[in-house]
Amino acid sequence: MSFHPATPISRRTLTATRYLVPCAFLLLGAAPAPDLSSADYASDARSLARLIADNYAYLDDLPGGAVPSSPQLTAERDAVHDHDSLLHYAEDMIAALADHHALTGSSFKDDWGIVPSYADIWIVKSGDAYVVDAVKDGSIAAKAGVRVGERLVKADGQPIDAAVAVFWSRMGLQPVGERAPFAARVIATGRRDRPRVLTFAGPQGERTLTLDSLYKDQPDRPALTVTTAKGVTTIRFNNSIGDLGTIKAFDAVMASVPAKAPVVIDVSDVPSGGTTAIARAVMGWFVTRPMPYQMHQLPSEERETGIRRQWVEYVLPRVGKYHPGPVSVRAGRWTGSMGEGLAVGFLAIGKPVCGGRMAGLKGAVYDFDLPKTGLRVKFPAERIYTVAGAPREKVVLPRCG
Repeated sequence: MSFHPATPISRRTLTATRYLVPCAFLLLGAAPAPDLSSADYASDARSLARLIADNYAYLDDLPGGAVPSSPQLTAERDAVHDHDSLLHYAEDMIAALADHHALTGSSFKDDWGIVPSYADIWIVKSGDAYVVDAVKDGSIAAKAGVRVGERLVKADGQPIDAAVAVFWSRMGLQPVGERAPFAARVIATGRRDRPRVLTFAGPQGERTLTLDSLYKDQPDRPALTVTTAKGVTTIRFNNSIGDLGTIKAFDAVMASVPAKAPVVIDVSDVPSGGTTAIARAVMGWFVTRPMPYQMHQLPSEERETGIRRQWVEYVLPRVGKYHPGPVSVRAGRWTGSMGEGLAVGFLAIGKPVCGGRMAGLKGAVYDFDLPKTGLRVKFPAERIYTVAGAPREKVVLPRCG
């Protein structure tokens, strides 16, 4: 993954780094810094809610437009005295945002899996039901026969409504609004260190499946998979738009494509997002002049100064690298973060893009290191829009084919 240079977010004594995607591979049980006192850990715990209030870009999406709080979260904060208790509290405060683009920089081995990076079932709420909206191609769930349209009715033998309620009641919060489907997706992804036992209901009745965690086996894959059929070259990104080496690999493929041959860019498997440098490098092959591709807002600056800050990001032509042939893009539920930026960017430069709903990850993520302990939290500090002004996370593409 690629990190940007340190970028000041507020004038408080916290270090922030701009980071455009959630990191899929986190440090498990990261060692605490030496020579820290219980007071240092407690101080960082007390600073966390203010950090979120100052910098989280989507406060108005939260119930009451404020950082979630409850007697349980307050008691947990007040009990922080060491690395593990601080990390547990930080995980709960970040989870309370119900935002799949927010997480901590370290974790425990038995934590819930990251959605969408380690999810293979996408759950939405329809009325009172939790419905399978998408299943990742080739995944454990797909091979087990989980089907779109089925209802998730139990997790580890517990009715899903009860499981969702427990997920939130432990933090003293109610499963209102986006919290309910957020929790259901996390529960369907399961714990990192054990299989999931999920019960689905469909036209043929109920069936219970035991599915391995996606953390169990992550095979190595090349950055790109390239296929050619009937003169059309399809370039599939294998969750690789966070690796700067992908630019060189993509350039090599494009250099071998005949000048007028059709190209399909497949970003349907980039759940961990990536960096804007890679997105601009890819789109740069298909423009002949600077063109806007997405728009940014920084709410923290308006909160601090009263002055709104907004800017448009451009994709630029690349010297000696231009493909005059047709290009189209495929996306989907496992198109996340900068993958969504690529999709809306290609739309902005006038290229056809399909795929229905994407992951809907909010904004651009920044890294924040707490001042005493250096424990890192990550959450969206910028809002991202299409150049036409639509929130990127709400974009719904035409379906493919």
